[in-house]
Amino acid sequence: MSDPYLWIRWVHILSATILFGTGLGTAFHMFATHLRGDVNAIAAMARNTVLADWLFTTVAGIVQPLTGLLMIRLAGYDPLESWLVATYALYAVAGICWLKVVQLQYRMRRLAVRAAENGDALPPEYHAAMRLWFILGWPAFVSLVIVFALMVMRPELW
Repeated sequence: MSDPYLWIRWVHILSATILFGTGLGTAFHMFATHLRGDVNAIAAMARNTVLADWLFTTVAGIVQPLTGLLMIRLAGYDPLESWLVATYALYAVAGICWLKVVQLQYRMRRLAVRAAENGDALPPEYHAAMRLWFILGWPAFVSLVIVFALMVMRPELW
């Protein structure tokens, strides 16, 4: 078990699981809480979602390309193979969407906390941010699903 490739692959798979699982889990929790409309719950959920993004999603999002590039090198793949280039592009799409989503989550957290502290309803700005957050989640999610398929099926073997 001293093969560095296997250890790097294990870290890569683990970080992919954390990245995808945290993203899907926090998205479900955030949207389900939003639909219930409880301002206090939304404020608490937004705090936790931002924290989870820093603790899990950010770390896994950095580990993914690092371990991926190491595996490409160790396995002797051409880093410009079409399936790998497609993976880079899809990962970039997911990352760009995620960066905007994180920005929106900070805004929604601020607005929800303020509304909860003042006993107010959520302002229109919160709802506009939530709509954009929901829309941006889809290309990020679909991109990562396709990345998983490319990683497992490695089309160069077809």
